[in-house]
Amino acid sequence: MSGRTILVIDDSATIRKLTSTHLGQAGYRVILAESGERGLALAPEVRPDMILLDHQLPGTTGNQVLRRLIEIPGCEHIPVVVSSTLRKQADAEYTDIANVVGSLPKPFTPELLISTVANAIEVGSLVVASQGKGAAVPEVMEAPEEAALSGSCEAFGLREILDLLNNGAKTGALEVEAERDRYRFFLAEGRIQVVLTDGFNPAEVAATLPPGLRDLAPILNFTAGGASAQIDGLVDLLDKNVLDQRMLRSLLRHQAAYLSRQCFTGSPKAFRFEADLAAPSLYTRLPLEMSLAALLVQGSLVCPKEKLLPRTQGTVYVRRGQRGGNLDRTGLSANHMRVLSVLESPRSPETVAEEIGLPEDEVIRVLDGLLLAEWIHATTQSQARQVLVLEDDPASAQMLRELFPPDSPNYTGRVVRDELGLQLLIKRNQPDAVLLSLDDESHRELAVSLRAAENLKASKFIGLTSPESEREAAKLELDALVERPFDALAVLETLDGLFAEAGEESRKPVGAAAVS
Repeated sequence: MSGRTILVIDDSATIRKLTSTHLGQAGYRVILAESGERGLALAPEVRPDMILLDHQLPGTTGNQVLRRLIEIPGCEHIPVVVSSTLRKQADAEYTDIANVVGSLPKPFTPELLISTVANAIEVGSLVVASQGKGAAVPEVMEAPEEAALSGSCEAFGLREILDLLNNGAKTGALEVEAERDRYRFFLAEGRIQVVLTDGFNPAEVAATLPPGLRDLAPILNFTAGGASAQIDGLVDLLDKNVLDQRMLRSLLRHQAAYLSRQCFTGSPKAFRFEADLAAPSLYTRLPLEMSLAALLVQGSLVCPKEKLLPRTQGTVYVRRGQRGGNLDRTGLSANHMRVLSVLESPRSPETVAEEIGLPEDEVIRVLDGLLLAEWIHATTQSQARQVLVLEDDPASAQMLRELFPPDSPNYTGRVVRDELGLQLLIKRNQPDAVLLSLDDESHRELAVSLRAAENLKASKFIGLTSPESEREAAKLELDALVERPFDALAVLETLDGLFAEAGEESRKPVGAAAVS
């Protein structure tokens, strides 16, 4: 039974949820389609072992969908079970279609659902059973409880929802309906314990296993759905010390990382969080206790190269400013945190790899995972010159921050208000220009030492002076001085003038029209 694929075509979200849950627990791989058109598109792609087809669909009927299905090459012999509240009427409409091998009346119990599907697959013959007179009755006998939190992924991103649950230290199960599959993230105190799905191809995951885990690949046939007799058997083996807990936890982490990335790149549509819902027994025994970022990074590390997020020549990455976000780093290695640490300013993968001494391919994959987690963002590398600024005055510092945004095509930079902050930035960067407040004697001494630094020989130095410090500042013989009070236009004109004098192409000042 395990590994067989069922395509469920039903416009009812309740039916899709219940069939996915119960059939998944029975070991089936479940693919969901909310309309006849979507089901017809998926059928030749996934080649299911059986289709569970709703008789009444928006704008069409199961009969019309089925007649189109059998005309698709390769789909004409797929066994189909029709589900409907109009039992006798529905049965009568399908008597001349040979691949209809069963019917499932609504309402149905989980036991009837599983036995009907098993008969349809294993027997492969017509097993229509009369369920009495048809009537307009509720679709299911077990309606799901009201969710503590639910909504559309168009309004709230999946990363935002997991951040909220992490920051609130919530325990329960987050169910995510993606384009094709349904995923379940079990959390305890906000940390991800396991990721499960019914739409699971064990062979795909097995192909990405590292050599040390390949002997455990058969276990993947039982672990993705989350609850089955085989899972209970694995727990027994753990109790008897037959299975290595460390190796099995590594396998579950690999599986969770693969599924997390698959979920995030699979067009999530809706989410539902049920509080205080515990993970199946195996996963409470071997919880992952991981952050979302760590899972997405590992998912990118094992992802086939052709499935990584697309990037163009000249793509650079920079760290996002977190506002109420989740910076839970649990599970991220020290090396991968170093990747994040150098992205204070835009960097290409090649530059990051060179700076921290990691293979370029590994850096590309780590950046891919951090991008999915929205800890960084990607942009196209421009010819913007980089400016570092030391400015004490709060109002002037804020004006300069607005003048040098990270995505500016002309000048981009960082503004700090202390000497240590500037020195740390200079260690990581080779700026085109350094702007220094020279009103303080220690700042003037810093200007002298920076001018002598070998890695800053090509940098332009501009002093920001008040009338009281102008004479002392002039003795430093910097490339230019800007007197207080100054505005954005004065700074931009000074920068443009210096680079023009150096024989470089002058650039139109950003925002010059707005401040002139």
